Amino acid sequence: MVPLIDVMLVLLVIFIITAPLLAHSIKIDVPQVSSTPVTEDPKSIDLAIDANGGIFWNESPIPEADLREMFISQAKEVPQPEIRIRADANTRYEQLARIMAMAKGSGLKKLGFITSPASQNPADAGTAAAPAPAPAQ
Repeated sequence: MVPLIDVMLVLLVIFIITAPLLAHSIKIDVPQVSSTPVTEDPKSIDLAIDANGGIFWNESPIPEADLREMFISQAKEVPQPEIRIRADANTRYEQLARIMAMAKGSGLKKLGFITSPASQNPADAGTAAAPAPAPAQ
């Protein structure tokens, strides 16, 4: 029991010595600055590709041949808009890869994808990824 009392006394002395040091602070005049938050929303462009390969720029149909000029004009803007690609599940990967390469080659740096969340129903989980059966001939 005596050693425990000795340890407690040592701790009490340490706290008595360090307590005034913790309360001591240095006064500094910090400059006061008022700032306004940036209210500019980042611009984004929705690029949709349907199952038949049709391309839509912000819900307006556009031929794939005109897409490069649109990408180049958007790459020159400051700040650059984000291109959000929303592709149908049945879109050919070849077309999607070609459009992404075209965007990168035009100087665009911000590409994103829009996806829909997976179904929460376990019964639907297997049917979402299964391809549609071919029509009988």
